[in-house]
Order: sequence, then C-alpha cells, then structure tokens
Amino acid sequence: MIRNYFKTAWRNLVNNKGYSAINIGGLAVGMAVAMLIGLWIWDELSFNKYHKNYDSIGQIWAGGTDPETSKIDGSVSMPFPLGATLKNNYGQNFKHVLMAWWIGDYTLSLNNNKFIKKGEFIEAGAPDMLSLKMLSGTYEALNDPHSIILSKSTAGAIFGKEDPMNKSLKIDNRIDVKVTGVYEDIPENNRFSEVQFFSPWALWVSSNDWIKQNENNWDNRSFNIYVQAKDNTSVEEVNATIKNLYFNNVPKDYLKEIQKYKPFVQIVPMSTWHLYSEFKNGKPAEGRITFVWLFAIVGIFVLMLACINFINLSTARSEKRAKEVGIRKAIGSLKGQLVKQFLSESFLVVFLSFIISVVLVALSLSWFNEIADKKMSLPFGNIWFWLIAVAFIILTGFMAGVYPAFYLSSFKPIKVLKGVFRTGRFAAAPRKVLVVLQFSVSVVLIIGTIVVYNQIQYAKNRPVGYNKKSLITLSLQDPNFQGKQEITRSLLQKTGVVEDVAYSQSPLTAIYTNSGGFTWKGRDPNVDNDFALCRISHSYGKTVGWHLIDGRDFSSAFLTDSSAIIINEAAAKYMKLQNPVGEFITHESSPEKFKIIGVVKDLIMQSPYEPVKQSLFILNRRWQELGQVNIKLKPTAVANTAIPKIEAVFKDIVPTAAFDYKFVDEEYAVKFSQEQRIGKLSSFFAILAIFISCLGLFGLASFVAEQRTKEIGIRKVVGASVFNLWQLLSKDFIVLVIVSCFIAIPIAYYYMNEWLQKYQYRTTISWWIFAASMGGALLITLLTVSFQAIKAAIANPVKSLRTE
Repeated sequence: MIRNYFKTAWRNLVNNKGYSAINIGGLAVGMAVAMLIGLWIWDELSFNKYHKNYDSIGQIWAGGTDPETSKIDGSVSMPFPLGATLKNNYGQNFKHVLMAWWIGDYTLSLNNNKFIKKGEFIEAGAPDMLSLKMLSGTYEALNDPHSIILSKSTAGAIFGKEDPMNKSLKIDNRIDVKVTGVYEDIPENNRFSEVQFFSPWALWVSSNDWIKQNENNWDNRSFNIYVQAKDNTSVEEVNATIKNLYFNNVPKDYLKEIQKYKPFVQIVPMSTWHLYSEFKNGKPAEGRITFVWLFAIVGIFVLMLACINFINLSTARSEKRAKEVGIRKAIGSLKGQLVKQFLSESFLVVFLSFIISVVLVALSLSWFNEIADKKMSLPFGNIWFWLIAVAFIILTGFMAGVYPAFYLSSFKPIKVLKGVFRTGRFAAAPRKVLVVLQFSVSVVLIIGTIVVYNQIQYAKNRPVGYNKKSLITLSLQDPNFQGKQEITRSLLQKTGVVEDVAYSQSPLTAIYTNSGGFTWKGRDPNVDNDFALCRISHSYGKTVGWHLIDGRDFSSAFLTDSSAIIINEAAAKYMKLQNPVGEFITHESSPEKFKIIGVVKDLIMQSPYEPVKQSLFILNRRWQELGQVNIKLKPTAVANTAIPKIEAVFKDIVPTAAFDYKFVDEEYAVKFSQEQRIGKLSSFFAILAIFISCLGLFGLASFVAEQRTKEIGIRKVVGASVFNLWQLLSKDFIVLVIVSCFIAIPIAYYYMNEWLQKYQYRTTISWWIFAASMGGALLITLLTVSFQAIKAAIANPVKSLRTE
C-alpha cells in the first residue's frame, strides 16, 4: 500500500511539472538555508567544548559599583597579587589558578628564519586545564622554565618534517626556549584556537622587569587569571566564597581608596565567554547568543515560507483534485487512506528537496564560511547528522503536508461528482493569510538588513581624529632595536617614500595601558579615576595627523616637554577643565608634575561604536616602552614600491627582527567585521526569503490566471484592455503585500531599535527605510505577478473561451 502511495505521488509530480518544480525548488532553498543556519548555530553552541573540563573552567573578573550611577562595571584585567591570593587563601576551591599574559603576536626565530606567531605566556598547568591533545611531550611540558610547546601546524611551519622536540628557539630575539611539547591544533570554534604556542608565565615575568616591579601592586590591572574549580565543586559555589576577596585580603590603604566602589571578584565560566560576552550588572548577559536566537528564528521562518508555498499551491489546486478525491471515496477509500496518500506526496517532495538542499549546501558552504568567518563542514560521518536529517524530513514533510492532506480529504464525494462542488467565497482566505505572513517576514528581513548597513556606515563615517590614509604600523619588540629608533627614522625619511616616523606604546587602533591614580586641580574625589595612557615620541602627532584644538604639540626644541602631557577632548570634559592648557596633573606614584601643553580632537583608538575614552599622551621615558612603529608614506608613494624600501631599512638596522607591517586603515576596518558579517548574512537570508515568497506568488498567480481563463476571454471580447486585465489579476496580490508591510514595519522598528540600543554611538531609524522597503516589496510583487497577468491578458480570447 505504501508503495502504491509513493507511485501515485510520483505520477502526480511528473504530470504537474511546473507546480512540482516550484514546490521542490522552494522547499530545497528553504531547507538549505535552515541547514546552513543549523550548522552555524551548532558551531556557536559547541564553542570551547573541545576542553574536557569545559564546565569547571573560568576566568577571573573583578567589578565594582559606580557610586554615582549604581552601574556595575569591571574587567578581566587583574592585578598581579590576586593570583597568589587565590592560591594561598582560597586554594581549597581550585584545581588550577593560572596567571597569564595576553594572547599576542611574537617572533619565533630558528637560525635566520623568522615566524610571526600568536602565543600566550601562562602557568605550567595550562596543558592539563585545557586538556590539550599532546602529540609529543606531556602535560608537564611547561614545568621547564625555558620551555615552549607548539601547535602541530606551527611545528610543521618552523621545523618541516624534522622532530621539533628539544630544539631551541628564540622568542622576539631575546628569550631562549626549548621545545618540550607539540599539541594538536585547537579547533577553530575555540577561544584558544589562535594560540600557536604556549610558554611559561615565569619566563615572561623574569624577562620583563616592569612585571616584577608590580608583584605587590594592586593598582596595576594588567594580567589575566584562568581558574579551574575542583571536581564536585561548582563555579557558583566558588563565586560565593571569593566574592569579598578584596575586603578580606588587599592592603588597608588600597581598600580605603576603592571600597566606595564595593569591589567584588567572580569567576566568569567558560560557557559564557563566547555567547555571553557582554555584562549587565556584573553578570554575563548578552553577546553572540542574541545572534544565535536571531538566526534560529530566521531559519525557522525561511523554512516556514517554503512550507507555506507548498500549502498554498496544494490548496489552490484543490478544485483540480476534487474529482480525484470524489472517485477515490466513491470506490471505498477512507479518509485516513487519502490523508496518507497526500502526506506521501508531501514526504516525497520533501525528500527530493532535501537531496537538492544538501547539494546546495555543499556547493555554497565555502562561500558561507567566508561570510560567517567559520570553518564548518557537512558532518556526513556523524550519526547525529543523519538522525537529525531524518527528523528534519519528517517534521518538514508533516508541516508542509498536514493541512493540504486533511483539507483535500475532506471533500464530499456526492457534491464533487455531481459537479456542484465549490470551494466557497472564503476558501482563499487561508492562502491570503499565508501570503501576508510570507511577505511580513520578508519585509522585516529587508528592513533589518538596511538598518544594519546604516549602522555600519554611520560608525565608519565617524571622524577618527587622525589620518588613516597611507599610514603603516608594525610592532617591533626586538631588543636589538633599542637605541636605534632615531637613526631608523632618519634612514626611512631618506628613502624618498616616507614622510615621517613616530613611535608609540600602543597602535592607533588599540589602547594597551589604562591607569588611575592621577590628581589635578579641582578633581572630584568621588569620580572614578581611569585614563587611557599612551607613551609616544615627539613626532607622533605630525605622523598620525592628529588635530590640535588648543595649545601646541610636543617638540624636541622644548626640553621641558619631558614633563609635559597632551590630553584629548574627552579628558578635558572628564576632568571638567575649562582652560586645560597650563594646568598640572600629578600621579600618586611620583611627586613629578605633568603640565598640559595641548588638547587634541578625540582619536578613535578602540570601538567606533562607543564614546572615546579620556586619554593622556606622554613623551616616552624609555625607548623599550615604544614597541609600535608608525610610518606615514608620502602622498606620491605607491605602496608596492614603498614597502620593499622600508623593509630594506629594517633588515639593515635590525636583521634579527621579522618585518610584519599592517595598514592602519585596514586594521581600523577590522573593527566593523562582526557587524559586516551580520549584515551580509542578513542580506543573504532576506534575498532568499524574498525569492521563496516570490516563487510561491508566481505559482499562485499562474493558478489564478489559469482558473480565470474563460473570464479573461469574455472580458477581452467585450472590450477590456490589457491594462484592465493586468489590474484585475494583480490588485489582490498588491493589497496583500501592502497589508504585510503594515504588519512588518512596527515589528521591524521595535526589534531593530532594541538592537541599536546596545551601541552608544548609533544611527537613527529613518522613515525612508520603511518607505523604501515597502516600495521594494511592491515592485518585486508587481514584477512577479505581472508576467503571468500579462501573459493571460494577451492570450487569444478564442482559445480562452474554448477551455473547459
């Protein structure tokens, strides 16, 4: 019997090729979208689950309450003594407490070969805590204070096919290390996937005097602390224990300074690092989980749009199949058998659609990965993939076929066979509701895409406070470079392609140091004391092209500039100084006074979506603190000829250093990457939603034109013009789309306005966005419907009147 159901279903599909193609094509596209989104969501939800101790690993986060706003704020930047305090006073709660330095770029040198690799200095328990899959060496590989463990790909890049174990390397041409282990590359969907080597924390401390000088400094928050709770101990239990760590352990003088902020310490679980990266009231609350829910909803809706097409076309063609149902019932078919027959057709369509959708996903996955910045693949070897696929086919087949099956099987055989069957004046109402739903979803996606694009452009057009054009930056931490900065600047300018050179502590697109402890005239003691701090060389302002709005720039002609300081506009407002030039700033760690000699327009060095932080620019005291080289090319210089000349200078001055340069404008553009990915994905889904909706609309228009063939012939004979007939066949669909727009616009406004609230620097949602979306939807509808309408209108009325 089942075989007969599917044989009949196949014949019906073959006999109605046009409608079958629309149904199968629409469902295939909808299922492909749902599958791509499903892969993306799985990749997001499985983030960091590579680690066996996923549930018990966390990072220390310290926060406090702003006395003025009652807002809880904090960071993962920790003071050095906090690690020892956790180990000594709360060690019973932890299996691991690991101090670490930030993940960054380092030069690994083997003889004359140099490789720029990302690495992290971390305490020896890291391989065990992170459950690294060691291919060589053991979990104790970092116990050697001069050790390094490499990822498999990094070991291959440096040593080729040679065994790297016990081979010597140099980090930044100043730290000697020995390879004590090789681990399997960490998967892409992982916080540590970019880490290509680990080296001991103790080695980093011993190689940097400034760190050793801060071993007892609670005010310098520059370090990371990772922890793992002991077995059978939850993160929540440990958090309750360490919450009041500051009150119980910090020096009294420091506690007196900070206790007004009600400081607390907590573990941020690894499960929240990726999906809940934004904090509200001191707890992980939002982040990428918003996009997970958003795309899950989009996937469901896009698949639903495809199912709606199937339902609409099946019920629309009910009159054509009414006689078939009547005959089947007359010869003894039960309603249940008819339901099974029509569901069989649905499952056959869904199965064929699934096969095509898998092909579509396979063909588009590399492109989708590029947009989403992922490395996903179809898991054909995973049994769960096939179980989910079967469940997916059954669920979709049931969703798409259940209503048509019960609707068609409910026809009365007597009325049908007598020829008096009529679908009724309200028979088309469900189809109209479904068309409205389809276009409502599509219009919401169109509006969302436009708003995302506008927000990105709004932030991109924000004045950055400096000139990004033809500006190159590179990090140079090589000790052999110390004392050679001025001669390097001179030689670079002699190449004829360089306008100027400056050195700084941080690159233009980031801030490496934040500091408090400053005092100035009229300072409110109840206001938080936190500045972005950047040490620079004399020519920094000229090189980057910052804009002075008051006072003067640094100059080598003024010896007193060694105790001078330049602030940005945000700092002047923050300090509430009406005429800041000439005022003095002091720091609690030094009796020296810094004189404000200038105020510059705000430089966007962090997020372009947030207010610029109050910043202080100070002339360098030690060249080794200025590891960033900023090079301004001449306007006439061409990059591909200028770069080799610049590289030649560095190779001559510092042959041991790797030349790894970046264009500042490209680095700045990276700040928009997440929003741009979301915008591209939204555009992709919106286009496919419109395509699926139009596919269904095209099918319905074809059916309506076919159904009214004789009416069109009569109207044409009595004088109706092509335009009149086009109006007749198009107006119902236009009305439905207009209704869809009025439903979609308030929904889209509400949710996009909510999305924009997370950005402090944001665009507004203008009326033209809704007008353009509505106009676009109407235009697409007209183009879709007009083909069939005009085709029917220009047909020969003689043939139309002969149709049965």
